[in-house]
Parts: sequence; structure tokens; C-alpha cells
Amino acid sequence: MDKRFVGLGSVNAFLAVAFGAFGAHALKGKLSSDMLAIFQTGVQYHMIHAIGLICIGIIAGQLGTRANAAGWLLLAGIVLFSGSLYALSLSGVTMLGTITPFGGIAFLAGWIALAAAAFKR
Repeated sequence: MDKRFVGLGSVNAFLAVAFGAFGAHALKGKLSSDMLAIFQTGVQYHMIHAIGLICIGIIAGQLGTRANAAGWLLLAGIVLFSGSLYALSLSGVTMLGTITPFGGIAFLAGWIALAAAAFKR
């Protein structure tokens, strides 16, 4: 087990719930429906990958260092993908959307790294 990823995943799951509640209560009526949907997409991917981090933390000891790479890539994806969507929806600065695909690539790379670690074992 890698407690770092369990901890990071738990903190990120907390943040995803907090941001989801913030979006549902504080932002409803303040953001356009399009911007609110963008914010909610960030929350959805944030939570899914937070759970992924927790799972990686639990199985990391069995899969070795490739699992660690997967965890760091998922964390980077959360920051880049969800973070850019939060910033875009709250600021309205559409140029922030150019960051989002890099987060998506980090998510994809993280899942591939996890698969590689599993198949190598």
C-alpha cells in the first residue's frame, strides 16, 4: 500500500464533493447553463480520478513503481483537467480550455501506466 496516494485520493475526493456542492448551491443562477455544465464535468472527472488514486494507493505495493507513475499522472490530470475546467467556468476565460487536453492526456497515460504495471506483474 502507498499511503501517499490513499491520502491524496481522499483529499481530492473531499475537494470534489466540496466543489460539487459549491457548484450546485453557490453557482446555480450565477453561471450560464453552459459554464455550469463545464464546472460539473470538472467535478465528475475529479471524483472519478480521486477514487482511482485511492485504488492505486491500495494496490501500489503489489504492482511496483509503475503504479506510482500512474498515481502521479492521475494527480496531474486532476490538476490540469479539472482545474482548468473550474478556472474556465468561473472566469469565463475560454483560453483556459487549451490546458484541458493536457489533463486528459495525463489521465490516459495514468490508466495505461496502471495497466502496464498490472500486466507486467
